[in-house]
Formats: sequence, C-alpha cells, structure tokens
Amino acid sequence: MLAADTHAALADELREAERTRVQVQHFSKRYPEMTIEDSYEIQRRWIESERAAGRAVIGHKIGLTSRAMQIASSITEPDYGSLLDSMLIQDGAEVEASRFIVPRLEMEFAFILGQPLQGPGTTVFDVLRATDYIVPALELIDARIELFDRETKVPRKVLDTIADNAANAGIALGGRPMKPDAVDWRWAGALLFKNGVIEESGLGAAVLGHPANGVAWLANKLAPYGETLQAGEIVLGGSFTRPVACAVGDTFHADYGPLGSISVRFV
Repeated sequence: MLAADTHAALADELREAERTRVQVQHFSKRYPEMTIEDSYEIQRRWIESERAAGRAVIGHKIGLTSRAMQIASSITEPDYGSLLDSMLIQDGAEVEASRFIVPRLEMEFAFILGQPLQGPGTTVFDVLRATDYIVPALELIDARIELFDRETKVPRKVLDTIADNAANAGIALGGRPMKPDAVDWRWAGALLFKNGVIEESGLGAAVLGHPANGVAWLANKLAPYGETLQAGEIVLGGSFTRPVACAVGDTFHADYGPLGSISVRFV
C-alpha cells in the first residue's frame, strides 16, 4: 500500500478540488502501484477531515451496481462512499450548479435503516427486516478527479472513483416512503425528465437483481473494518439508470409512479 502520509496528502487534494472546483489529475496515473485498498483509505481520510470540519456522516452510497457500469469500469463488484449532512438537497430545491464541477443525476432507492446491519453473512432478507422504509432518491454525482486525463485523454480508473468518495456529491429524497414488504422493488422504477423530455428510465432489478442486494453487499464489505450500518442511516442502494448531465437552467423531474416524484432545478 501507499504510505499513510500519501493517503492524507491525496485526501487533502480532494478537499481542495471540491473547494476550488478545479479537478486534480488521476491518482492511478501518478501512483501506478496504487490498490483498491489505497483508494478506500484515501476516501476514509477525506471523510475524517470532513467530520473534523463539523460535518456528520448520515449514511452510505453504493455505486457501480449495474452490469453495464461494471463492464465499462472493468470491475466485478460495486463500490461505496459516505453520505454527509452537507450533501442533502430538498425536494423541489433550486441547486446552485456552480457548487459542483461536472454534476450529474442518477435515480435510486434509499433505504432508511431501523435496525443496525452488520456482516459478514448479511442477506437481502436481513436488509429488508432491518429497513424502516424505502424512499425514492436522486443522487448527484460529481468528479473531483478528472474524468479524462488532461494529457492522454484516458478515462479515470475505478481506483480514482473510489478515492473520490465513489463520486458522491449530493442526495435528494422525496416521494412516498414505503415499507419494505409493500412493494416488489425489482419492478419499482422511474422516468427521469430533463426539461420536459424523458432522458432515462429504469427498474430496481437493474441493481444487482434487487436494490436490497447492494445494501447486503455493503454490510458484508464493511465487516472486516469493524464497521456497522447503523439504525437511522440512509443507504443509497445504487442507480438503475445512467448519469444525466446537469447545467444552469435545467429542471429535473423524477417520476416514480405510485411512489411519488422528486424535482430539482439548477440555477
């Protein structure tokens, strides 16, 4: 693994990139010996510095859950990041596009836990039993690390995405909270309208066959670090659509049918 001071220095670069809105070059290019364990350690250092600055961790996100995204990223499992209280966006809010670098939106389901979840051995049934309710969500993703290298134009690797807190930047919850057994979440889905035009649509089954599978994977993934998903936490189960770019003047409306809707406007 990389040295601890390197982890800390790269985490500081990410904080500065978020503050200045100036992307940094690929960590994986600068440190070709870098591993996924390094990426998660950089992410942890970044979140620790955010907490030291007064922000609170309110949950987790799971990314790269669809088969198409895993193939595109040359990986065989999802990734994860942390959600902070500063990332919350109100349904119907006007969002300042200038707060972000390359903002994009994805549609997901958010699990609000009523009981702790701790791996190993957590199953989808454990997740449903521990979940208080599930609610529609929009995740706003961003890139503090360049999507494409400024010199070679090579896309960033999953090592970079993980270090970059799995690209998380914001989360909006809305619609109707539903009990886990009230809906077949494989068939629950949504339409994403951008300026009145449907840009994306999808179903929950695109997330590892069932959105709760992602939450079970996360509980098991965190177990070796002694971490537990806590009651009250928000867990984004993973996107069932591709990310859609956002810019000043764009209005988004995510229609989840009987589960309600979420709307945001970028100014």
